Amino acid sequence: MQDRYLLGVDVGGSGIKGAIVDTLTGELQTERLRIKTPKPATPAAMAEAFAELVKQHGYKGVIGCGFPAIIKSGKALSAANISKKWLGKSVIETFSLACGCPVEVLNDADAAGLAVMKFGLGKDKPGVVLLITIGSGLGSALFIDGKLVPNTEFGHMILHGEAAEVYASNKTRKAEDLSWEAWGGRFNEYLAYVERIINPDLVLLGGGISKHFSKYEAYLDVDLNVHAAELRNHAGTIGAALYAKQQLQNS
Repeated sequence: MQDRYLLGVDVGGSGIKGAIVDTLTGELQTERLRIKTPKPATPAAMAEAFAELVKQHGYKGVIGCGFPAIIKSGKALSAANISKKWLGKSVIETFSLACGCPVEVLNDADAAGLAVMKFGLGKDKPGVVLLITIGSGLGSALFIDGKLVPNTEFGHMILHGEAAEVYASNKTRKAEDLSWEAWGGRFNEYLAYVERIINPDLVLLGGGISKHFSKYEAYLDVDLNVHAAELRNHAGTIGAALYAKQQLQNS
């Protein structure tokens, strides 16, 4: 059962969160610990924080990690909310060397999506399912008949002349002190754009702001099936552990 209880780490623009996950049930087996993401979020600083989180768990073994970038062959190919020094750098190598454990890495929104499709409202849902994670940016995870289409970046579609996440992320809501009505209107514009581009059968909203869904639901009038993702802010941690398990089974 060495692949059942695995450490999942969700690296975000504001925090690095992790817990040991029962990958059969999706339940957290430990308290989810959090360390602030260093500013600036350089590879060296983030590796140190990542290693500290692993140390706090007293964990040895394979670690799953959701990371806020396009990830291909373990390398970061984008850096929207982290240091540009990550561009082209191996996240797998950087974090593995820092913590002394093998690390498996995927895009952070994709990690959350894996959890939602396994244990949440996306389970057994056919067609096109889109998870949008709302935090420092807008992450996206796209599934077609349950299969992940990795590294989508629907938060970077251009809206009002800039990346959509600059206009409608939770970070922007806080920075501009927007009311739920004002921010809900912005996010509704974003969803209308998503509707035109891919017209998904189901849209699930994740991230910490999903627990406030009732405060802005009334301001969403798009013709889409939109729900809060019930795993909320734990999804990235759970999905990262699931990904590590998949990689173990495929090795």
